[in-house]
Amino acid sequence: MAQVVLQAEKVGYRVRGRPLLSDVTLAVERGELLGVLGPNGAGKTTLLRVLSGIARPSTGRVVLEGEPLERLSDRERARRVAVVSQNPGVGFGFTVWDVVSMGRYAYRRFLEGWRPEDRRAVESALAATGVAHLRHRLITELSGGERQRVFLARALAQEPRVLFLDEPIANLDVRYQLEVLNLVRVLRARQGCTVVMAIHDLNWAVRFCDRLLVLHQGRAVALGPAASVLDEALIRDVFGVHSRIERDGNRPVRVEFLTA
Repeated sequence: MAQVVLQAEKVGYRVRGRPLLSDVTLAVERGELLGVLGPNGAGKTTLLRVLSGIARPSTGRVVLEGEPLERLSDRERARRVAVVSQNPGVGFGFTVWDVVSMGRYAYRRFLEGWRPEDRRAVESALAATGVAHLRHRLITELSGGERQRVFLARALAQEPRVLFLDEPIANLDVRYQLEVLNLVRVLRARQGCTVVMAIHDLNWAVRFCDRLLVLHQGRAVALGPAASVLDEALIRDVFGVHSRIERDGNRPVRVEFLTA
């Protein structure tokens, strides 16, 4: 029987009285990869921030492994949840090793030195993401695909139970998009973590995600397997474009966007 690891219960979020999320309810099962879809401004990033505890909901609540997220300290939350933002930045002068090591801050006390388990976690993350050979390189010297692998490694060094990815393939060439998404799928299988990923490309979402959550104007309008979620009417109503969906039986395999 599947175990629910993360729940949102009628979650809403407002900024200066303007609703960015309204009554979002969902349950994420342990080990699944949930894709969050929607046009720009639909609330994808806001939802990830609320679900990960970066932002507190204005209404409703988020429950992580049976505990209300707001009751967890920042340190405890960082031991359970890791976030890779859309444009992560670490400034100049940091090597790959430095960046990945930042993932261990939640496990170390003030002024405490490195423990063997910290070094093992960093080495494991470097190896899992294929960037161990870059450990001495400056983060600013890397390609976009290499940098994204390093930020994934930093998240893995936290040893999270839930990994949040906000548009992890934005601004990457197709080769690196495929490389990063394949890596996410492999890491999920190896590490056993749950992944919640905001993604704008419908074809990549269909290919890589177990379930899809579709947001429109801050509300969840569809949630479930791609076969039961994606159709031409939903794409027209949510994204404002006409499309044709190629299917293998009942399973969508490709979305083609039409010019008229």
